[in-house]
Amino acid sequence: MSFDGIVTRSVTYDLQQKLLSGRIVKIHQPYKTELVITIRTRGKNYTLFLSANPSFSRFHLTNEKYANPQEPPMFCMLLRKHLEGSILENIEQKGLERIVTFSFKGKNELGDVSYKTLIIELMGRHSNILFINQDDNKIIDSIKHIPPSLSSYRTVLPGQLYKDPPYLDKLNPLEVSEDELLKKLNFNEGKMEKQILNTFSGLSPQIIEEILKKEKFANRDTLPNAFLETLAPVKEHRYEPQMISNGSETFSVIDLSHKKGDRTIFNSVHEMLDRFFYGKAERDRVKQQAQDLEKFLRNEYNKNKKKIKKLEKTLTDADKAQKQQRFGELLTAHMHEVKEGDEYVTVTDYYDPEQNTVQIPLDPRKSPSDNAQLYFKRYHKLKNSVKVVTEQIEKTKEELMYLDQVIQQVENASPKDIEDIREELAEEGYIKRRIQKKQKKKQDKPVLDQYISSEGIDILVGKNNKQNEYLTNRFARQNDTWLHTKDIPGSHVVIRSEEFNEVTLVEAAKLAAYFSKSRHSSQVPVDYTLIRHVKKPSGSKPGYVTYDQQNTLFVTPSEDLVLTLRKK
Repeated sequence: MSFDGIVTRSVTYDLQQKLLSGRIVKIHQPYKTELVITIRTRGKNYTLFLSANPSFSRFHLTNEKYANPQEPPMFCMLLRKHLEGSILENIEQKGLERIVTFSFKGKNELGDVSYKTLIIELMGRHSNILFINQDDNKIIDSIKHIPPSLSSYRTVLPGQLYKDPPYLDKLNPLEVSEDELLKKLNFNEGKMEKQILNTFSGLSPQIIEEILKKEKFANRDTLPNAFLETLAPVKEHRYEPQMISNGSETFSVIDLSHKKGDRTIFNSVHEMLDRFFYGKAERDRVKQQAQDLEKFLRNEYNKNKKKIKKLEKTLTDADKAQKQQRFGELLTAHMHEVKEGDEYVTVTDYYDPEQNTVQIPLDPRKSPSDNAQLYFKRYHKLKNSVKVVTEQIEKTKEELMYLDQVIQQVENASPKDIEDIREELAEEGYIKRRIQKKQKKKQDKPVLDQYISSEGIDILVGKNNKQNEYLTNRFARQNDTWLHTKDIPGSHVVIRSEEFNEVTLVEAAKLAAYFSKSRHSSQVPVDYTLIRHVKKPSGSKPGYVTYDQQNTLFVTPSEDLVLTLRKK
């Protein structure tokens, strides 16, 4: 994946066609490094998404819905104060760099015209969004602050002059001629990929690979033509947004003929980016937000696995109970042959068909009678422990199933789901309840994920145990159809209708498979039955149910189907 200068150019060009002269209607900051700006133009609202996420920095129009924090961050409040109601006058990319400037015309508190600039710099972990006063080029604020202690090249703090990021001295590949290209590259030096990367701006390794593979040999005669031919669509704004899947996914706005795999062509670069980044940044946020939780759950899971091994060993030892009983009875029968202080005695084993002798260890400090009683005590203790250990093994297996389920839910959770999972674990006594500054109003009804099948039937999905319990035990009707992956941790899924065709059933099964531990598998078994046949055993863990009269489907999960069916 590469949000390079070419993708930046494609997005910038399309935004210029759609957003210029638009009015800023709303500004939100759903997460620390991301902005959502609603712009109204030509009677339509557009949602512009800007992200300085260190792993997924990008900007594009989006159809995704982002939850807003109860209290907007200071940077968001500042932008609202200065930009809401302003007109977007210009959008400009710096050469072919991943730096884009949004220029706004508005009015200040005195009613005078003011000009402000929002700059997004897409530079990996150094990505940033800066708010600039055009009159004096000073930084009003930025989404990330960079004090002198972090950078000797430039300071990014309110009141400082804005300075371009370093290393912007590369050539724009769209402006070079064939002769200039030949002068800049040393064909005797080799390492042509590195030379092109260090000489020209905005080119990702995959674009350079496309250039070099247009001809079998990159030499003075073939390279210039391949270079100019590859970049011609970019220069002329002829884009072909596409995603290529071949085990991993990549995206591009021009055709990458050297890349093998399944291609999906999109109507716009925004649609492509929305699809590619769907869930990726969210899962990254969840990973950071729930890192401690996931570590704790995995530790608990491993502890219980070790506990089962110890219990099974104890159960194996308990199988020796019959031997203890036999030694006690043999000692009693041969009591006259045992002398005090003996460490062992050899007697005829009446239980052996061949009447062989057996050596019985003794405690020399005890009398022959006490030694016999000691063996009987061990026998009764081991015999009684079998029942206890068996019960403990069953309870530990249930614990493992529960922890495995919660681990799967954390992996598939959205940021808003994590707090529900934390609350559940606190209620179950696994972790301490977090002290909240403000007691939030408890929500009686969890919010369920909603999907609509191809024939218009509602399908509901629970993403954590609170949602699963509400969906299955309270929300669903007796004749609704319930689905769950067979013997695999996953979500509860309900088809909210008594009448539907096989297409809806298969789509619901694919949703159940996707929101399970087998998301990346094929031919996943999914059980389905009516809600009336699903029961929650008394005292069982959250989300645990038993069911009968089920049938099983085998399906392969599809993220594209999830996106298609998701209720907007």
